[in-house]
Amino acid sequence: MKPRMLYPMAAGVAITAACGPVDSPAPEVPTEVPVDPLCDPAISVPDGFCARVYHPGVGAARQLAVAANGDVFVALRNRGTTTGGVVALRDLDGDGTADQTERWGDEGGSGIVLGDGVLYLATNNAVLRYPVAAGSLTPSGAPETIVDGLPSARNHPTKSIALHSDGSVFVGIGSPSNACQTTPRTPGAPGRDPCGELTARAGIWRFSTDVLGQTQADGERFSTGVRNAAAIAVHPGSGELYAVIHGRDQLRELWPAHFTTTDGTEKPSEEFARIRQGSDFGWPYCFHDPSNNTKVLAPEYGGEGVAVGRCADMDMPAIGLPAHWAPNAMAFSSGDSFPPAYRNGAFVAFHGSWNRTPVQAGYNVVWIPFEGDAPTGDWSVFAEGFAGGQITSSNQADNRPTGVAAGPDGSIYVSDSLRGKIWKIVAG
Repeated sequence: MKPRMLYPMAAGVAITAACGPVDSPAPEVPTEVPVDPLCDPAISVPDGFCARVYHPGVGAARQLAVAANGDVFVALRNRGTTTGGVVALRDLDGDGTADQTERWGDEGGSGIVLGDGVLYLATNNAVLRYPVAAGSLTPSGAPETIVDGLPSARNHPTKSIALHSDGSVFVGIGSPSNACQTTPRTPGAPGRDPCGELTARAGIWRFSTDVLGQTQADGERFSTGVRNAAAIAVHPGSGELYAVIHGRDQLRELWPAHFTTTDGTEKPSEEFARIRQGSDFGWPYCFHDPSNNTKVLAPEYGGEGVAVGRCADMDMPAIGLPAHWAPNAMAFSSGDSFPPAYRNGAFVAFHGSWNRTPVQAGYNVVWIPFEGDAPTGDWSVFAEGFAGGQITSSNQADNRPTGVAAGPDGSIYVSDSLRGKIWKIVAG
């Protein structure tokens, strides 16, 4: 939080003789209110909020989940020779920072969600379920495998998951390529038509949690044409699934005859979308142009930035968010500790861009307000400063937000993928 300046009244006035003039008050001396030492000065949040460092670094953190008692569970991916798993954190003295840490599990993962007495962890090719009783930081036994053998080759291997109250689990399975070209990321190379990648990837699948040992064929392809739904969540009121979809890259680099540097920087949108059963968001044939809120034909399929063609029938996002920010997690608000303006909506963690010119952007947490059970169409940056300043390459970032979760009181937790730093954003 930014320090506030207070200007106190003078403690008193000096009187000369009984009939003499009254001296002017002593000059007011501004007094600076001390900054809360637990607030991270690098992270900018709205007035009245504080981003506390909940843990200085747990390792290769991905997404996170918060239990009803405030315990925090963080998915850890495999990195180098270090095996991932789960790290569980507990604040014992209520000061907003973790005092107890438990690390467990042999499988690295990204998606993580808590159920009734269980914890689900999505590895690159499976969804596991650990028995974790309420109030416990560690599992009481080995994991069960809900689904195994999910595709993970090439790009977008990580999986995100969301639980539905009907007993199903949604799994986002990203595309293995940028635009399904005959030769990946090659200037002028056409796209495969039809794109065979859509059979098993670039979509959201739904599986039952009551059946063990499933394969992808046992699930339902709930939505397609979704390049990479890394950020998915079920709305707590309506029960509808929402996602923030990664748009494709390199319009300018691959198709300079059709797209300018500005086009490549600002297009296409990262799509905040309500995901309906059977919906098709158009990848790789189409992309969303934020300049006119239109789905247009991709250059790999004959488009030049204006033609719509088959894209007229594709599903549209509720909001087109800035290009290349890389949405990696989403959490709906909860509790009542935040002011009313931040109580009904979604928080989205953006991992940050690499494909913008010349300056990179994102590396923040965005707030998307809802009215009732639907987004208003507005959005704003809620927390920023994670990258540490203006950068021209993603490898210059100090931190990269990759997970976001809401605590039972409404506080927001954010994870960093580089060092595993965890912040707890509180109000007041």
